[in-house]
Amino acid sequence: MLAVDLEQIKKYNVPGPRYTSYPPAVHFKPELDVNFVTGKIRENNTTTRDISLYFHLPFCRSLCWYCGCNMVITRKQSQSQTYLDYLAKEMDLIAGMTNRARRVVQIHLGGGTPTFLLPEEIRQLGEMTRSRFNVASDVESGVEVDPRRLTREHVEAMRTAGHNRISIGVQDTNPQVQVAINRIQPFEQSAQSVEWARAHGFQSISIDLIYGLPHQTVESFSRTLDQILTLQPDRLALFSYAHVPWIKPAQKLLPPEAMPTPETKFGIFKLAVERLTSEGFSYIGMDHFARKGDELEVAQREGKLQRNFQGYSTRAGADIYAFGMTSISQTPDIYWQNEKDLKRFYARLDQGELPVANGYALTQEDRLRRETIMRLMCDMKLDYDAMSKQLAIDFQSYFSRELANLTSLEEDGLVGLSPNGMSVTESGRLLIRNIAMCFDPNVSAPREGVYSRTI
Repeated sequence: MLAVDLEQIKKYNVPGPRYTSYPPAVHFKPELDVNFVTGKIRENNTTTRDISLYFHLPFCRSLCWYCGCNMVITRKQSQSQTYLDYLAKEMDLIAGMTNRARRVVQIHLGGGTPTFLLPEEIRQLGEMTRSRFNVASDVESGVEVDPRRLTREHVEAMRTAGHNRISIGVQDTNPQVQVAINRIQPFEQSAQSVEWARAHGFQSISIDLIYGLPHQTVESFSRTLDQILTLQPDRLALFSYAHVPWIKPAQKLLPPEAMPTPETKFGIFKLAVERLTSEGFSYIGMDHFARKGDELEVAQREGKLQRNFQGYSTRAGADIYAFGMTSISQTPDIYWQNEKDLKRFYARLDQGELPVANGYALTQEDRLRRETIMRLMCDMKLDYDAMSKQLAIDFQSYFSRELANLTSLEEDGLVGLSPNGMSVTESGRLLIRNIAMCFDPNVSAPREGVYSRTI
């Protein structure tokens, strides 16, 4: 079991990036020209490196008041077919520049609520993808689902479309919490979703939970964990609620008097980490837990784990081509993000151009820091000689100032230092964002309102 020191958590609970990218998306620039991006895509496709595809499906029938996602609330089912038609346009633009020798090794449907789509539309999206890209026979293909809108027909359609991993949004099983966040979801619905997924042969089932929501206590969340563990998920995501009402005004609807105190929130985190690690889950890092032997846990042990805009991933080295409004693509030297407004997203595609809104072209310095931060967050260690060879630099000399700053973390038991490298301790895993920040020159003075707190 991984023990949690609450005093240490309080000390290091400061705003900081989640490092789904480096530099983080807050540094993206609106002046990134679409023709520049197009040129970079063509340049990227001189390689045969593997590809990961992400599809952002933004529609939800109702608003969960805690939500920080980029979504569109609507009850007009016809919106989903219109959106698919525009995804086809965007896919045609990208596929026309894609080297057909490149294998698609990973697909992910996120949102919003992907299961807003009708079952036949889920199958249609699968067919659209396979007709335009070289999808590998062993592709890892995941989809996020909302049990409140899920039917057996949806699950059958997802399997027909080639999806083999499913992520089920639960957040909390306590009815009082569900009322406060405007997400009524009886436990039986979640259990039914898991049962259908297993019956239809999904290889991995993940469940998402959130701590820091109104009316949550250590005792109530313990009961939520009791119920969730009866479902025997392969993975668990334990997200910290980020209160950003200046960005997401609906969060103002959450009852302020019912929000857990920082001490209660830390207590919930401690409970969850200690309980899950005692129940056979490995703490991968950040908010991810996986059962020992799960592909995610194996990838970390073998040094093949990577981190991207979908969190931790097993398919290292794959470039990301993302489709849909707000989605972010990534190649070795550039990020680009699509329009965040649905009408503008459609309008750009009607003009026959990629709907690029902003992005970032990485410098050589950025690439060195990105690889360092990503390897640290995935491997929980840095081998100085290996990093020197990989980055073609003298790692200890180049990062001498950053490595010197690790001594205070060593004194607090978060890292272990040696002449040849550094390693993150078990307690340091809980604060991996703080450790990674030592290699990020842009966060010397973390600001509230820019980044969420690390716990």
